[in-house]
Amino acid sequence: MELEKETPNVVTEPRFRKLVASGYLAEVVCQAAAYRKASVWYGEWIVRVVNSEGTFEKLLVTTPRKVDDMDEIKVRVFRTINGLTSFMHEAGFRHVDVPLFDDERTVHSTSTKPEDKKKS
Repeated sequence: MELEKETPNVVTEPRFRKLVASGYLAEVVCQAAAYRKASVWYGEWIVRVVNSEGTFEKLLVTTPRKVDDMDEIKVRVFRTINGLTSFMHEAGFRHVDVPLFDDERTVHSTSTKPEDKKKS
């Protein structure tokens, strides 16, 4: 069946890192409004890799695992701002702007400007 040969519109973490390092953007999407409990902010965020023209979009997923003879793919969901920030920092982002309400989104880029590299 041809559908089984198609690549889903998703990307795993290693590919995500390569894409953002080469100039693609990361879009953080809030799916459940943030709330604070004690000193921790909770919510639900997903991340997509996009290009500046908006013609390329791939959703960040966990590494596929086999279930029977099929690959199971799950969307990578971040449930705390700390987890999201840690992921974005490890992926090479110098700052993170986190949307706090449902359906809000922010776009991030890794900086390649010479003046930004001097600040490191």
